[in-house]
Amino acid sequence: MRNTFKDFLKGHVRPQILVIGDIILDEYIWGDVHRISPEAPIPILKTKSENSTLGGAANVANNLITLGCAVTLVGAIGKDEKGDRLLSMIQQRGINTDGIFRLDYRPTTSKTRILAHDQQLLRIDKEDNHPITENTENKFLQFIDDVIPIMDGVICSDYRKGVLTDNFLKKLIERTQKNGKQVIVDPKHTDFSIYEGASIITPNESEVSRSTPININSEEDLERAGQYLLNLTKAKALLVTRGKNGMTLYQNKITPIVIPTEAKEVYDVTGAGDTVISVFAMAVFSGFSYENAARLSNKAASIVVGKVGTAVVTPEEINKFLQEEMLHVSNAILDLEQIKQLASLAKNTGKTVVFTNGCFDILHGGHVDFLRQAKALGNILIVGINSDTSVRAIKGNDRPIKNQTERANIIAALQYVDYITIFEELTPENLIREIRPDILVKGDDYKIDEVIGRIIVEGYGARVELVPIVAGLSTTKTLEKIHEKYKKN
Repeated sequence: MRNTFKDFLKGHVRPQILVIGDIILDEYIWGDVHRISPEAPIPILKTKSENSTLGGAANVANNLITLGCAVTLVGAIGKDEKGDRLLSMIQQRGINTDGIFRLDYRPTTSKTRILAHDQQLLRIDKEDNHPITENTENKFLQFIDDVIPIMDGVICSDYRKGVLTDNFLKKLIERTQKNGKQVIVDPKHTDFSIYEGASIITPNESEVSRSTPININSEEDLERAGQYLLNLTKAKALLVTRGKNGMTLYQNKITPIVIPTEAKEVYDVTGAGDTVISVFAMAVFSGFSYENAARLSNKAASIVVGKVGTAVVTPEEINKFLQEEMLHVSNAILDLEQIKQLASLAKNTGKTVVFTNGCFDILHGGHVDFLRQAKALGNILIVGINSDTSVRAIKGNDRPIKNQTERANIIAALQYVDYITIFEELTPENLIREIRPDILVKGDDYKIDEVIGRIIVEGYGARVELVPIVAGLSTTKTLEKIHEKYKKN
């Protein structure tokens, strides 16, 4: 199943997701500080406004609803005024609350943040983080048994407030496995063995450090810790969020994938982890690879940390961010890994990726017209250029006339070309396998069965297009004319 982010924007994809965990009421008191109290050396806050938002597992559910998912929330709140307010807020967002149980033996968990000039001064927590009773666990499990068959996946949002007990987690994960569903866990416990059997776990770097016997002082240490946790939990993947260092995706027998942070300005990291797991889960449960889901969630996190308070990110905000990113690197000369990422990004935002290749030794009008036609077939045109070594192997030792950097820079100056990469091989087959373009383009001086890479692209459902070339124009003929004129002179 291959869906693109465009499908989300158009409403074609609406995964049903079960969110289980600690439900929290986030309260904010906003004001200004201009003086210090005469009673004690503390600032005096002049209150300007107050508001409440969904926190914890409720914020995960809120993120998912904003992204267009159908969400059922499972958790516990108290029989108190804050519980009344919180339940009403959750229902107003369109989140299914049938799995929320109101308990008379514990209060609603709340976090009250005091802010001045958009900076937190103080946080006041009200909570009872003792484990829920076995009777409450059984009510949760009975509800989960009823709804899990219709869900696309499960998220466990663990804030260690007593809902996700060791026993409950074990039985919950057993049920998800039995029903063939993936479960993604945002952990807080230092003993990751309680998450054994989860599909994916999304700790931050500090949580990884606290949960392994490995002192993390380098990338190698972190990789060893990641492998340790994969072995311990038998998870398919571990997505480690790393603040200013972005995130790293660990999978068994696969080289770790480091994804640098893209945040331009950081105002507040409150709820950023909830955004990461929400976007990541939405993408995974809808058919995205773990890598593409991680890259998408990284971009979402870079948006949400630029907001103040517990915030969510919309599909439109993500789409705008992706469009700006692609424009920023347009016409760039990139290596294979960068080209792969951008091609994947383009396809996940509904773009048609076109690929062509050549030596492009001496640029002439035929080249320009060919690239114009190629670009008209889709949205993103990637041009593979033979390296100097491969040109010599194909054309002889007197070629190329211009080196690979000159040739790439000239092609990059054309308005039709979006991205360029230089390849060392004699053919572009490896590039085509890695990029997986939607359309492979060559000139109509080829026959369709002569096109290198045709079998590859047709094998995964893409196609080859032959476009008309300008008769009489080629680099070889251009060089022959130059030689003839040189001889006459």
